[in-house]
Amino acid sequence: MRTITALLCAAAALTALPAEARRPAPRTVPGMVSAADPRAAAAGVEILRAGGSATDAAIATMLALGVVEPQSSGMGGGSFWVRHDGRGRFATIDARETAPAAAGPRWFYTAAGTPLRHADAVPGGRSVGVPGALRGMALAHQQAGKLPWARLFDPAIRLARDGWRLTPRFVNALAQNGRHITPETRAIFSGPNGETLPAGSLVRNPAQAALMERLAKLGADSFYVGPQAQKLVTTVNTAWRNPSAMTTGDLASYHAKARPPICLTYRAHKVCGMGPPSSGGITVLMILKQLERFDMARLGSASPVAWHLFAESSRLAYADRDLYVGDPDYVSVPVTGLLDPAYLARRSALISPTRAIDTVTAGQPAGAPPRMSVPAREVAGTTDLAVVDRRGNVVEVTTTVEGVFGSGLSVDGTVLNNQLTDFDIVPDKDGALAANRVEGGKRPRSSMAPTIVYGPDGRVRLAVGAAGGPTIIAQVAKAIVGVVDWGMSAQDAIATGLVFAPGPVVVEQGTDREAVVAGMRAIGDKVTVTPLGLKANAIEWKDGRWIGAADPRSEGVAMGEDGSITRLKRVGAKPGQPPE
Repeated sequence: MRTITALLCAAAALTALPAEARRPAPRTVPGMVSAADPRAAAAGVEILRAGGSATDAAIATMLALGVVEPQSSGMGGGSFWVRHDGRGRFATIDARETAPAAAGPRWFYTAAGTPLRHADAVPGGRSVGVPGALRGMALAHQQAGKLPWARLFDPAIRLARDGWRLTPRFVNALAQNGRHITPETRAIFSGPNGETLPAGSLVRNPAQAALMERLAKLGADSFYVGPQAQKLVTTVNTAWRNPSAMTTGDLASYHAKARPPICLTYRAHKVCGMGPPSSGGITVLMILKQLERFDMARLGSASPVAWHLFAESSRLAYADRDLYVGDPDYVSVPVTGLLDPAYLARRSALISPTRAIDTVTAGQPAGAPPRMSVPAREVAGTTDLAVVDRRGNVVEVTTTVEGVFGSGLSVDGTVLNNQLTDFDIVPDKDGALAANRVEGGKRPRSSMAPTIVYGPDGRVRLAVGAAGGPTIIAQVAKAIVGVVDWGMSAQDAIATGLVFAPGPVVVEQGTDREAVVAGMRAIGDKVTVTPLGLKANAIEWKDGRWIGAADPRSEGVAMGEDGSITRLKRVGAKPGQPPE
């Protein structure tokens, strides 16, 4: 049954794009890569110049990010992919991690029968899901790769073998968020006497280089079966804290999946993203559609009313997200009901430009089962990349090990995720089940939201994604509003400060957004001003060429196949924000 379902999903994913959104960009335009680290972007550009597809370049970029940004992503984690190809087809890949078959609703409970605090559940083996990143890369390469698999590993192998220099952001992440990592993991980034290395230090990771050399030669399967799989299982099951019950069978049975994409129109733009188990795509579309009846362009980006409306729409959408979204292979997710324009019009009618909603609750979309609502507990982490090539292929990938340095465990120099703490630790209340409760083989809900936006002319207008836990949704929605409503460049839309409202309203400290706080409070918004760990990437089609964008809060950059480099314009956000 699941094999048949996967085939049907694959067919849907490849044919779902509306006819008006099938016009490719001219094939003479040089390709581009936007990533959170210039060394990873350079890896992708190297592959583009070698004749690789956007998918090839995305894989090379991901592998390099796993070397130089191991606190955020890598082969020990998972990913979501969205892709527009030169023939006008749109496809998605779910390479999200899965829970071991032995996992159950009380996976994160103590022997005494009490639930672990989130912070106590993260370290060690039980938070590690079966990694999906490599299976996702292999499926993507099978679908749209052009160069040999092994060639895509070359840039990352060189970085791991020959060395890469620690960045200030990495050192800050290690200092602030590295207390849970094991001595074996810490040793990768430490000096000979165990001292923390300063920014600028050269780090080599020969174990990771050797692992990638094996994977390049033997393929992704060699990670999921045989000695490599046994090594991973032994690591998580003998962890110093919270040992797991993962088996080699859990790894061998893992598959990345094609999923049906989700799309809605927003002011004549077709916005397409990732469906469940991602909640990001659904929630971004809900935020936008609920805003559509308001004249955001007239209000402008400096208007407290505009940001009040954005916050109210976010609060409504996040409430539905928390209640209804989970892994569709295990729970009924009312996707059609949540994205029904009539339902979203009713939700939008709750929003007033002159007052704040006192108490936000989830709605009742068609097909919605009774559910227990649990607010998101994701933490800021993750990384994102966008790639286009000369053939008109566009790829947007968000990839993660969940929290900073994941579970704190590593295998062969590669950090292992703590993705299972994205599940709701408490599975039920008063007879109602959480959609995102732990179950064996299930994929935890995610906020990752890789998105492609098509302009009214049917061409790709924008590819955008972000990192930062549940803020990802707000970052992507903000970027689309900035480009579509406020006429911003993608760079300016990413850089401008954020209003994040998963419930409580948070304004990003140290940005231009602080100027609207007094006005929002006058309307009735209960606003807190605090730093947010944000990181976004994008590529846009404008004036007959691709233009890259990368977040000034990060060390990211956009590099063109023609040698161009997008300089980061610091419009709203200042560099040096909290890591990840």
